[in-house]
Amino acid sequence: MAGTLNKVMLIGNLGKDPEVRNFDNGGMLVRFPIATTENYSDRDGNRRENTEWHTIVVRSPRLGEICERYLKKGDKVYIEGKIRSRQWTDEYNQTRYNVEVSADSMTMLGPNPMRNREDVAGTPRNAYRHSDEDQDYANDSSDTSGEDDFPF
Repeated sequence: MAGTLNKVMLIGNLGKDPEVRNFDNGGMLVRFPIATTENYSDRDGNRRENTEWHTIVVRSPRLGEICERYLKKGDKVYIEGKIRSRQWTDEYNQTRYNVEVSADSMTMLGPNPMRNREDVAGTPRNAYRHSDEDQDYANDSSDTSGEDDFPF
């Protein structure tokens, strides 16, 4: 194979409301955790459950506004994006690592507080899919040093 691929597809539930950071240049950064759960039976036949937490980062202002407006803790979403990792040194001179999913698109699934309402385009909320193919990262002034206010 000649090329490489960095693609993530997740379906999970929000662990908390999206946290939004707005920048002076009009850009925004939205973060929220989602949980994916795997159910299986162990060798003894006991039912087991394994939950993984993923930090989703939205840098696109259009997609970020939709996440800020419509997503709430507990909502089920389908996320497509890329894995991004970064490394930094904290205030105690410790090396820290972070792995996030940089979202390119998001589909809201299932019921939520907006049920039985329509968004501005007239599309029922549970069928809304947003893909941001023309993301503008040139206006992203997000700090990649790791010194941010998001604890997850």
